[in-house]
Amino acid sequence: MRPAQILAVLDREYHGAREGQHTPVMLWGPPGVGKSQMVAQVAAGHKAPVIDIRLSQLEPTDLRGIPFRAGALVEWAVPAMLPDAVRHGFEGVLFLDEITSAAPTVSAAAYQLILDRRLGAYEVPPGWAIFAAGNRQGDRGVTYSMPAPLANRFTHFEVEAHLDDWVAWAHGHAIDERVIAFLRFRPELLFNFDPAHNPVAFPSPRSWEFTHRALRKFSAQPELLLGALQACVGPAAGVELKAFLDNLDNLPDIDAIVSGNPGPMPKETDLQYAVASALVGRAVRAKGSPNEARVYGHILDYAGRFPQREMGVMLVSDMQRAVGEKLFTLPQFTQWAKSVADVMIYDLWQKPPAATRVR
Repeated sequence: MRPAQILAVLDREYHGAREGQHTPVMLWGPPGVGKSQMVAQVAAGHKAPVIDIRLSQLEPTDLRGIPFRAGALVEWAVPAMLPDAVRHGFEGVLFLDEITSAAPTVSAAAYQLILDRRLGAYEVPPGWAIFAAGNRQGDRGVTYSMPAPLANRFTHFEVEAHLDDWVAWAHGHAIDERVIAFLRFRPELLFNFDPAHNPVAFPSPRSWEFTHRALRKFSAQPELLLGALQACVGPAAGVELKAFLDNLDNLPDIDAIVSGNPGPMPKETDLQYAVASALVGRAVRAKGSPNEARVYGHILDYAGRFPQREMGVMLVSDMQRAVGEKLFTLPQFTQWAKSVADVMIYDLWQKPPAATRVR
């Protein structure tokens, strides 16, 4: 399932905890695909705390607590890391990460916590959602087969890397536009992990975020830049990205385009992708400013100049995901839409319509 849909599921399950309708959710996926980040994103959207428990690092007693004598009885000291309404709040997310890497004795201790929301006398506060994540057995991580009794306590979703969703996230988090442009140009490199070869560095949504940081740190040191890029996404993808960056010297003047004075359209496909990503970035920065409509209008005018109309559709689709439906009210949108009336715009990131034919 694509990340936008997973986020919607997690958000609804978070509300379900308030309503007494929550079912624990298990996210499956390869390393670096963004499972943990999606859980954190949902919690941040509700301004709710996340208690992240790495089960792979625990012993059974760490979860169950330590027994102590109370008169003639034995009671259990509840671990302080578990959600408590007084200390942590009445709502939040209990995130059991790396659950498939936990020893069977630890996962067995979690059975009652996950399904019954309790461990002995301890109870998870009603407003807390329970999410878990782990790698699949074929992902070359340290994993155990999930026991059937534990698996039956979750609803299960497999997380897929999806370029449109990642691009929308990247524009919203100020990821370097050159990285976005490169992945639009080479979409198959968003996630490229071959567990048979067990690579150390490989392209993934997580490692492309590392690449963004590397560009910020090493762009002024060309003798280190290639090595830094390869350290993030692997040797082959690092070389391709460096070659892509070197060709951006021929990029047209982006300021001139958003000012309504565009020069000639670049003929090279990689430069067209770079222009499109840069223009979406400018639209994001103009959002809410006094010249917002003017910038959007000039970008829409430029979108109609691409030799391949699909390139303009990609640009406008990405811009709409980033800045919202205000785009549709502009006269330039109507003019552009007429020129691509037989091209489909797919938009699953935001609310329906999921697939809208431009009119």
